[in-house]
Amino acid sequence: MAAAISLCSVFLLLLFLTRWVDSEPTQDRQALLDFFSKTPHANRVQWNTSNSVCNWVGVECDSNQSFVYSLRLPGVGLVGPIPANTIGKLTQLRVLSLRSNRLSGEIPSDFSNLVMLRNLYLQDNAFSGEFPSSLTRLTRLTRLDLSSNEFSGPIPPSVDNLTHLSGIFLQNNGFSGSLPSISAVNLTNFNVSNNKLNGSIPKSLAKFPTSSFAGNLDLCGGPFPPCNPFTASPSPSQNPSPAHKKSKKLSTAAIIGIIIGAVFAAFLLLLFLILCIRRRSRGQQTKSAKPPSAVGTAARSIPVAEAGTSSSKDDITGGSVEATERNKLVFFEGGIYNFDLEDLLRASAEVLGKGSVGTSYKAVLEEGTTVVVKRLKDVVVTKKEFETQMEILGKIKHENVVPLRAFYFSKDEKLLVYDYISTGSLSASLHGSRGSGRTPLDWDSRMRIALSAGRGLAHLHLAGKVVHGNIKSSNILLRPDHDACISDFGLNPLFGTATPPNRVAGYRAPEVVETRKVTFKSDVYSYGVLLLELLTGKAPNQQSLGEDGIDLPRWVQSVVREEWTAEVFDAELMRFHNIEEEMVQLLQIAMSCVSTVPDQRPAMPEVVRMIEDMNSHRSETDDGLRQSSDDPSKGSDVNTPPAESRTPPRVTP
Repeated sequence: MAAAISLCSVFLLLLFLTRWVDSEPTQDRQALLDFFSKTPHANRVQWNTSNSVCNWVGVECDSNQSFVYSLRLPGVGLVGPIPANTIGKLTQLRVLSLRSNRLSGEIPSDFSNLVMLRNLYLQDNAFSGEFPSSLTRLTRLTRLDLSSNEFSGPIPPSVDNLTHLSGIFLQNNGFSGSLPSISAVNLTNFNVSNNKLNGSIPKSLAKFPTSSFAGNLDLCGGPFPPCNPFTASPSPSQNPSPAHKKSKKLSTAAIIGIIIGAVFAAFLLLLFLILCIRRRSRGQQTKSAKPPSAVGTAARSIPVAEAGTSSSKDDITGGSVEATERNKLVFFEGGIYNFDLEDLLRASAEVLGKGSVGTSYKAVLEEGTTVVVKRLKDVVVTKKEFETQMEILGKIKHENVVPLRAFYFSKDEKLLVYDYISTGSLSASLHGSRGSGRTPLDWDSRMRIALSAGRGLAHLHLAGKVVHGNIKSSNILLRPDHDACISDFGLNPLFGTATPPNRVAGYRAPEVVETRKVTFKSDVYSYGVLLLELLTGKAPNQQSLGEDGIDLPRWVQSVVREEWTAEVFDAELMRFHNIEEEMVQLLQIAMSCVSTVPDQRPAMPEVVRMIEDMNSHRSETDDGLRQSSDDPSKGSDVNTPPAESRTPPRVTP
């Protein structure tokens, strides 16, 4: 009896061991090894073959570890075509993300084996060839993103086989021909902009906005004007109708009229030039001799008094001693500069940018001082109202706010003078060239920017009682240590209610679009969009965001609601370990800031406190493992996947 029990125990043990061995998806493991061995790649992902495939970076298995459920390798430096008989063997795969690499060539035909696939992200690569026919057989697909590749040829009608699609993104390719009808009832995101498509937009797609079809050759119908009906031209044997003869005569008359008009316009232009030359000659004879300031080809003096106003400095300053005193450059107490308006107007200048309220110049004075001069446009307030607002803004002093140093007001010119910060803006650092050789903003830098910009905005709200009104990444300036300073604050009162504040639509709170009035709560909304920009690496007005290309919060909500939260985050952050929890925490803070109901948004001091609590927790728990996975000098923990390789906590949209 005892021998029988012992034999039974041995049998059960062998059965258990056999099941444990079988739980390792050996076929999927070999397919992944073949894929990595045959595909050139940067040293950003290292798979330890002594571990289970389910513990590899970017790989996720089902709960029984019997098959690979998800493969996410965004932005890891994969190069060249996808080899056949590799990924196509992962027949139980549900999610595949190879976005933001340098993969090329055609999609392998064996992708048709991925019949369980639901989400496919291949955007931002260099894939070519016609629309992959293998993908039209994946009838369970809910989200397909082939945007920003080099695909060409027609979009096949068989795309309509994908009846479960909720989003399809084909923009920024070379697709041509007409659009097929796509009747998926759940389709909420659709984009074929910037291709070579033509013809009529099918009725099933007419519900999508103009931005979904922009940048094509000749599309009509739907959100565009209706297509012109075909009109047959008369045959050569038919006599032209009297109306046709009349139209020919009218065309000849029109041509004669155009010629006469052109001659008359040329005569007026010549007369105008003669008058301008005579006036200029008279002015040079009466004006006292004065040597002009030297200006190089790469720099020019700050332009003052645009066309339609006087361009002389006498006119700008009033033409007399009294007017000069009245219109002088006004400095605020405690300033560090010592120059006058004449010095400023003689300075060589370089355009830094043209924003919604005016143009900014980098001005280098003769003694070497460098400042930023903002030349305002469309100011509607009186001089007294202007000076009152400047006094309020000039008193604001904080390490995370760019100080206003001086201002100038005349009938034709309104100038503001700020410190020059050489590092540039967050927009340039985040969205500048993403090619090779670029140093991306790491996670610690982005957290520092988020916190310091939040502190600056909270100071405006609390101490200055000032609404910024134009929070956006180009108005966030960075010091070399990545401390952020906010600029262009408190200028909305100068333009009245007729001019919409914050003309970059992607940052505007919903209530500002309707009322055109900015508040502390609308600043919080714009700051929340800024946090989403730091997390996703996407600009709010980027065309690849879905329906209208400008609503970053709605795009984030749709991805979080329908798919995996990790798909939201910037691919450049995927190389850093142990940050996914912090990214999700900051994402939750951002989503509370962009609530559509103003009263549900936290105040800026509360937002800053939440981010500071995150930082306190980081300093207590940081064990030195926050490193780039493509830095060989810092080791590689193959058991610590980046954010997209694990399922992060869910975010409530």
